[in-house]
Order: sequence, then structure tokens, then C-alpha cells
Amino acid sequence: MELVVKSVAAASLKTATLVLPVAEGGKLGAIAKAIDEATGGALASVLKRGDLAGKVGQTLLLHSLPNLKAERVLLVGTGKDAELGDRSWRKVVTAVLAVLKGLNGSDAALALDDVKVAGRDAFYGKTRLLAESLLDGQYVFDQFKSKKAEPRALKKITLLSAKAGASDVERAVKHAVAIANGMGFTRDLGNLPPNVCHPSYLAEQAKALGKEFKGLKVEVLDEKKIKDLGMGAFYAVGQGSDQPPRLIVLNYQGGKKSEKPFVLVGKGITFDTGGISLKPGAGMDEMKFDMGGAASVFGTLRAVLELQLPINLVCLLACAENMPSGGATRPGDIVTTMSGQTVEILNTDAEGRLVLCDTLTYAERFKPQAVIDIATLTGACIVALGSHTSGLMGNDDDLVGQLLDAGKRADDRAWQLPLFDEYQEQLDSPFADIANIGGPKAGTITAGCFLSRFAKAYNWAHLDIAGTAWISGGKDKGATGRPVPLLTQYLLDRANA
Repeated sequence: MELVVKSVAAASLKTATLVLPVAEGGKLGAIAKAIDEATGGALASVLKRGDLAGKVGQTLLLHSLPNLKAERVLLVGTGKDAELGDRSWRKVVTAVLAVLKGLNGSDAALALDDVKVAGRDAFYGKTRLLAESLLDGQYVFDQFKSKKAEPRALKKITLLSAKAGASDVERAVKHAVAIANGMGFTRDLGNLPPNVCHPSYLAEQAKALGKEFKGLKVEVLDEKKIKDLGMGAFYAVGQGSDQPPRLIVLNYQGGKKSEKPFVLVGKGITFDTGGISLKPGAGMDEMKFDMGGAASVFGTLRAVLELQLPINLVCLLACAENMPSGGATRPGDIVTTMSGQTVEILNTDAEGRLVLCDTLTYAERFKPQAVIDIATLTGACIVALGSHTSGLMGNDDDLVGQLLDAGKRADDRAWQLPLFDEYQEQLDSPFADIANIGGPKAGTITAGCFLSRFAKAYNWAHLDIAGTAWISGGKDKGATGRPVPLLTQYLLDRANA
């Protein structure tokens, strides 16, 4: 779907559907009032009958109003508050899109300048959220369906903007398109079945991305190289599977050669049975989403490449399949990591931190400005924060603060959890330097503590997206594309874009 920006009078625009906001109580903004006057009070007449109360997300479709070039007018309720919150704003946009997708019109025009969103400027901030919601709402995953989704008539949406803010609106749309494309890429990878999407498949996707975007260097380290590098923890996770592990290195140089890169590290467990510490069978199909961290790094990189941001970015994808077999790692095994620290594997289902710890050590060679790892790491994070907010920990307050701020502005929020020294003690092992689990208490935090021991050489943050990377169960089950908006916003901020 194409998004375009125009600064024209709403009444003069030829379109299949013109969308106008109506506040609770039938209150019209300046644009809707102008349309009402042009149509001889048609809007006021409809509202006087009480056909639309104006509650958030309510809609009313009107046909063939006089003196308009628009074939239809869609009224959408914006509630009684002077300013909408992000959630209410998304409800308004979602309601509009739901109606438009059911119509036969090939285009629509949104005249929503009058709507105010709390904490967002009138042009860029509000429009970015609107555009991302529209584009993400068009996502369909049907490549394994015999009967594909019916093609939609809606091909273009015009965003009407005052001339004073047109450039900011256009910038918002540009950023939103890149982010939505990145989210779509992330969702596609997450939704693929594990018999298709395995470590080698992800390596092929990386190579394809390298061919599509010049300036992206791609290197794939196979299991021999992983073992030769001394990545004993990483290698141990993949050794029980017929699908060999891969460490994928993607290097984008958009900034000056002298500038240190930002590094994103993604957990890419393409299927997680739990290994010898086997998971329960119910819901195990959703463990194909355990590569959501790597998928979100892919999506963020794609957004950066589309925008050609003036930064240097290295993406490290730690990809493996965690399976039980005669060659699988056992509880009680001790492995030596690339850093030289030894790990007692008490639970083979705590495998994400094992592929990540060696990859965090590998990241040192890039002398990074900052390293952020993203992982569907702990079920405990879902218990703590539910499915709305990602968990965030780190060893640098400035970096953590930047990510928290990026999450707020992208409406892809995170919440900081502590990394106090007291939690580190839960990882003590009588037989090795560290155990890979810290017991039943504070599981998200002790997982972060484990990773922190391998990230002392640089500023580091950890995002636990176990609750936000996918929607579980039911007809809406599937990857969400998060935290691509948060990560892209963080990099946009670093690039001053």
C-alpha cells in the first residue's frame, strides 16, 4: 500500500473515501466543519440524529454527499478527551483501516490533522504512529495456505497535511515505511515453520540481503569455525541437532570509517525443544518463535539499509536449533566459553544465554560504541511484564535511558529491571565458574546477570522480548515484529535522522 502526503483542501480532493474525525458529543474540528459547510450541513444533520456518538474507534460511512469530490465520507470517533493517548490513537487508525479494507475503493484520504495525541508533536510524531499502524495492519502471512487472501482494492492512502508541517509528515512516512518493512521481514521470518527456517536458511536470508543492498558485508561462520573460535557454549547448544549452527555477521558501514559501530546481537534459536530438559508438549509449536531476537535484528537492519542511515552497524545472529539426541548436551555438562569462563549447564532449556554469551565475547573485536542483545530469553519476563512490555537491563545508565526513551517514542516500550550484585550469587556453581540458571527466583534478572559477565568490555544492554515478540495461541497467533520500532528509533536518534 502506498502512502502519499498532500496539502490540499479536503473538499477539493477526488478520492473514494474521505476520513474525518468526530469527537464525543458530535464535535467537529476545523476540517470537518469546512466539509459540513460545503455539504450544506450534512454532517451536522447526521450527528444530530445520534448515529455516531464519537467514542474512540466508532465509525459511520456516508455516501454521495453533495458538493464533494469524495465518493464516500467515513466519520471516525476520537472520544471526549482533548488529546488521545497512543493506544487510543492506534484504535482510531485500526478502526479506519478495518472499514477501508472492506470497501471497494482503491484509495482513501485521511484528514486527521485536528486530532491531538498526547506527547506527540502535531506532524512527525503523530503521523509516524499513524503510518506504522496503517502499514503493519496490512500484513498478511499466507504463503503456506492453499487459498491465498483475497487481493484488497485499497492501494493508496493520502495523508492530508497543513503546508507548514508537510515536510515533517513526509519524513514520518519515510521512516514509517522503512520500519513497517522491517517489521514485515521480522514477522515473516518468525512465522515460518521450523522445517523451513533453520540456521542455514537464516544464513541464506543474510546473503540475499547482502545482494539486495550494496554496502552490506555478510560473513557466515559454520560449526567448525564456531568450535575453532573456542565458542564452547554456542557449539554445545547446536550439537544435538542435525541442523548445524551458524553465526551470521552482517556489517553495514554507513558512517565514517573512524566511527565505532553499534552492535546488535540476536538470539536465533530456530526451534527450542528444551533439549534433554524437554519442554512440555502443549504449545511447543510456538518455540519456532525463539529466533525472534535474530529476526528483529534482521528487520532493524533492513530499516537501516532502506534509510541508509549515516551510522556503522554490526549485526551478529547466533543461530542454532536446540534438539534432544544422543549427541545433545546433558544437564551437568561443563563447557568452556570463548571468554575462557566455564559454565555448568544445569538446564539445557536455558540455551539462549549460551549462544549469546559467546557472541557477546565475539562482539569485542568490533570495538563497539554499544552492544544491545535481543532475545526471547525467559518465560519469567512474561510473568513479570506480560506481553505489552519488553524487559531491559544493562551496565550503562545512559544506554539504558536511551533505549527506554526510544521505546516510549516508538510506542514499543521497555521497562528496566535491576542487575544488583546480590542476584549474581544465584549463579554460583560448585564445579564451574558459573551455572547457566539461577533457580526459580528472578529468572529474567539472573539471565541478564549471566550475560553481563560476558559484556564487561563495552557498554551493553539486554532486551528480553519473550512476551512481546509474538502473540500466543488463538487465531491471532503470530510474530509481532517487535522490537523493530524501538531499535530503529534508537538508531535514528544516534544518526540524528
